[in-house]
Amino acid sequence: MSRSPGASVGGQAVIEGVMMRAPDAWAVAARRPDGVIEVKRNELPALSTRNPLAKVPFLRGVFVLIEAMTLGFQALSWSAEKAGEEDEEITRKEIIITMVIAVVGALAVFVIGPAFAANWLKDLLGGNSLLFVVLDGVIRIALIVGYIWLIGRMEEIQRVFQYHGAEHKTIHAYENGDPLDIASIQRYSPRHPRCGTSFIIIVAVVAFFVYFTLAPLAFAWQIAARVFLLPVIAGLSYEVLKAAGGHQWIAWASKPGIWVQAITTKEPSDDQVEVAVASLLAALDPAEVEVVESRGAIVPGALAAEVDRGDVDRGDAGDVGSVRDAERPDG
Repeated sequence: MSRSPGASVGGQAVIEGVMMRAPDAWAVAARRPDGVIEVKRNELPALSTRNPLAKVPFLRGVFVLIEAMTLGFQALSWSAEKAGEEDEEITRKEIIITMVIAVVGALAVFVIGPAFAANWLKDLLGGNSLLFVVLDGVIRIALIVGYIWLIGRMEEIQRVFQYHGAEHKTIHAYENGDPLDIASIQRYSPRHPRCGTSFIIIVAVVAFFVYFTLAPLAFAWQIAARVFLLPVIAGLSYEVLKAAGGHQWIAWASKPGIWVQAITTKEPSDDQVEVAVASLLAALDPAEVEVVESRGAIVPGALAAEVDRGDVDRGDAGDVGSVRDAERPDG
């Protein structure tokens, strides 16, 4: 086993592919209908790389959440086009509109909706404000888990969950210093403590304790608090997630999210792992790629992927090569 890597990475499953985020760049890979793996590498947005507040504990979680949503929608749009499900990649304006609709919808269903349902049940049962908070938290978690389970019944989402497993297994192998070959990657669990699923569950739990302190407030103020305190809850939840991934004493905090990942991750096929490795290699800088190569064999299919890395290396979107080309400096 080689030394542990110096770069921290994360990712997301997309349509027939995987997005990976490294410290300096992010990449998305998808398998086209003709069987070829195509990868696009991009610089990270200034929000996360140049804003000093993005490194401040309890504030950085908000920046990470905004960045994750932005990159996620971009990656989904690109992968849908490459997988043949969309005629063209959606524009920046369309991404912003979609994000706004998604955020408003999520607030209505998972934040405001449970509060109204809990208030109605509290009055029906003749309870007090503490019962309201408990009912609100239980309903919210039930809605989140139920929604994930329901969409997981769809065949298309099952494949996305397989790519989710491929993403996690690849990150496990990379972070543990193993070679990025099929055998080394497939022996890992498809679940990961820093997964976005764990973050969602931690947000729900942290929200419960925050709202518990506000139990005496009138219902109108309860609703306002649920909206305006979301950045605070997101910041707290990110710190809990980060600590749970790196410190044994708080690792228990990620357990509920790990349990829910039994729904959101599935065992991937070898060809899905190839796509995840191609995305990871494209996102890493050349020095890290050399470290990965020194460990041993790399999945051949990932090395043969077509990579558009123009806006990172040269600044033009037309530079296309293979993953291995990323190691070689220009000139």
